[in-house]
Amino acid sequence: MAQIAATRAEVDGRTMRRVATASLTGTTIEFYDFLIYGLAAALVFNAVFFPSMGGPEGTMASIATFGVAFVFRPLGAILFGHYGDRIGRKATLITTLMIMGASTFAIGLLPSADSIGKSAVVILVVLRAFQGIALGGEWAGAALLTTEYAAHGQRGRYSMFPQLGPSLGLILAAGAMLLTFSLMAPEAFAAWGWRIPFLASAILVGVGLWVRLSIAETPSFKKVQSAGTRSALPFLGCLRDQWRQVLLGGGIMAIVFGAFYTGASFMVAYAVGTLGLSMTQALLGVIIAAFAMSVTVIVSALLSDVLGRRAVLLVGAAFGVVAGPLAFGVMEPGSFVSFALGNSLLLCVLGLNYGPIAAFLPETFQARYRYTGAGLAYNIAGILGGAVPLVIAEDLLSRWGTDGIAYFLTALALLSVVCLLIAKETSRVDLDAEPALT
Repeated sequence: MAQIAATRAEVDGRTMRRVATASLTGTTIEFYDFLIYGLAAALVFNAVFFPSMGGPEGTMASIATFGVAFVFRPLGAILFGHYGDRIGRKATLITTLMIMGASTFAIGLLPSADSIGKSAVVILVVLRAFQGIALGGEWAGAALLTTEYAAHGQRGRYSMFPQLGPSLGLILAAGAMLLTFSLMAPEAFAAWGWRIPFLASAILVGVGLWVRLSIAETPSFKKVQSAGTRSALPFLGCLRDQWRQVLLGGGIMAIVFGAFYTGASFMVAYAVGTLGLSMTQALLGVIIAAFAMSVTVIVSALLSDVLGRRAVLLVGAAFGVVAGPLAFGVMEPGSFVSFALGNSLLLCVLGLNYGPIAAFLPETFQARYRYTGAGLAYNIAGILGGAVPLVIAEDLLSRWGTDGIAYFLTALALLSVVCLLIAKETSRVDLDAEPALT
């Protein structure tokens, strides 16, 4: 493929479609890799890597390893944010995709605890940490790719493409698990069949690399590069000049992570272990919810170009305050339909918050800190909204039942509302202005 021109004046519709495709493809593959782990953790990792624990304890231990990645995601944001702000968005995005793909493929080859003992768990956690580091550097770069190419007034429209990556990645991950499970006996799936979706990631990564190699650097980074205004240490510069934006961005994103990883991972274990649904029903319910999420991502991203980012995000966060209790209430009958509807409700509210954020966060930071700042804000939220709920889910369930998890999501949504009330509107910001929004 020919290289895409790197100046906004030359960006036409065809170019933007290719940039959007590169962003969407990469994030979909990265989230497929990231989420296939979460589904396996909810369904089979208790028997493969925690056989001595058994039952709900083994399931919660395996889901806790899923949460390990969130702790390492800010490290990925710092590391790849440095290189993304120093050497460019494109090279950094190619690197994150390769690391994620290699880690996922290695998990597919990892022997069980019955074969190599506790070493299996140690290696699993290390590989999961590398997945977290890779995804920590992925999202900001993918968001910048579309936002820094898009014309003023169209940034919400084009930045929705990386935001579709999580829902499409979840659909692919759940679909791969469901297809594999349906083609073999349950015993074979638990013994070795679960590895197939992990190993298949190599094909997807190859496609993603081919697409990303076809694009050129973004106009904003080219301008910073030619002007000689790149920061020597973007992480320190960002904390010095825009620490407030990092904290506000993290707070705004809190409900996004809480809702998504509750719906994408915990709900699978909840459906099978508590509601008594089959694995097939649980995975189908997640796929339906992910499709519903995609719709609200598209709608909210488009509306943010018309109504502003902050207004749309406030509506989404306000709905998030009641989404947790409502979702678990809808699921209470325990049927497949009620599970699919309840989880769809939760992920639809998430989509309202998630659609505009790929434009909002990049618009908040100066170009020379943008990769670092957007990545830090996004992944700090991942610890609070992603890791914490997964780690404490069992304790919340044992103490207060599903109300504990539902009202934890309510608390995250309230934090997002407060941060949005403090934050400023960004849709009219000049991405190349220095300083950016303060």
